[in-house]
Amino acid sequence: MVSSVQSTHDFRLISYPVRVYSGQDALDSLPAEVGRHRAKRVFVVCGRSVSRNTTVVTRIRELLGERFAGLYDEMGKDSPIEDVVAARDKARAASADLLIAVGAGSVLQGTRVVAVLLAESEPVEQLITQYPPGRPAISPKLMAPKLPIINVLTVGSSAQNRAGSAVKSVSLGRRMEFFDPKTRPVALFWDDAALLTAPVSMVCASGGAIYWRAVMNMGYVRATSLAESSRRQAFELTSRALPRLKDPQDVAARNDLCLATFLQNREVDDGAAPVRHWVSRVVYAFASSLFNLHEHVSQGAAHCALTPTVMRRLGSRDPQEMCAIARALGVWKEGDPVAEAPLRAADHLEKVFATVGMPGRLGPLDVPQASIDAILEPSLKNFNADPKQEFAKERDLLREVLAAAW
Repeated sequence: MVSSVQSTHDFRLISYPVRVYSGQDALDSLPAEVGRHRAKRVFVVCGRSVSRNTTVVTRIRELLGERFAGLYDEMGKDSPIEDVVAARDKARAASADLLIAVGAGSVLQGTRVVAVLLAESEPVEQLITQYPPGRPAISPKLMAPKLPIINVLTVGSSAQNRAGSAVKSVSLGRRMEFFDPKTRPVALFWDDAALLTAPVSMVCASGGAIYWRAVMNMGYVRATSLAESSRRQAFELTSRALPRLKDPQDVAARNDLCLATFLQNREVDDGAAPVRHWVSRVVYAFASSLFNLHEHVSQGAAHCALTPTVMRRLGSRDPQEMCAIARALGVWKEGDPVAEAPLRAADHLEKVFATVGMPGRLGPLDVPQASIDAILEPSLKNFNADPKQEFAKERDLLREVLAAAW
């Protein structure tokens, strides 16, 4: 009843140049990497906790010496556009010729948009992805050359080497999305000392999000050989790392998260189509609305809290994909009832999420039930999750599923 994975050799591979420096004292290679780009005015972007509670920025300043041109350390959660503009203004005043982002998702995404705003002259509203009613989304071509970007990670993040960025806009009531391949980083640093600065709670939240994506990506029935290898390796890495993330000294587990997200991004470059079963799409849409609406909820916590309910309610729509996920988790085998696959997977994931302090429901996250509609409405317009605009036809069902997540 369940088909095996179909391997295909029909794909397009896109390879982007990037250097990765990993391990003990990896940051010692930063001056040489900056010199490789002939940069003289390096501007650093980070959040408050990185600059004020760790020595990472101090170390970077010492390594760069007179090439350190300035710092913006106010980048907030989910990259508010106001913070991005402020960083842009400060980088411009410093005559920056290279940007270094120090941190995780919000900082990495925000710094890419800083590079866009430094280079492009049009109003911000004309630079973001456009959503014409009833038509496919349009990402404007941003042609101006961009400053090189170096990313110094403190936590593994899928934002580390992507070309797209989403920043928060309160005035728009949704995220502003930018896409420009020229904002991909020229180098990544997975420095042991920098990775050990992140608090366990932050690492577990990131680990939850990375593991969630790895699990969802196992629900595929067709893939290129390259993509399949990356997906399976990312799943193995995150499965192995997750139980160890509560150890504040286990730097290998933190490095594995960096590697896993690098592989998750690489599979897209290797020609993989997104894994878009109903569970992954709906959880992604709900979670995006949730963590943008409620400041205290992390991306990882949002995904973990929503997945068990959505999988139990909607998993039956994609039986082959759910069997593949349950098989990867070790809770289903060929010959078992197909209908049991999403239920067993949901039960198993709820237990796994709990081991890193991620509840499998929204109630423990202090998300008020009164915000159901505020979460639902943006979810119905999430193009990345719903490019064919199917969600609007399922409004009542999706509201029922969301309500059950408490």
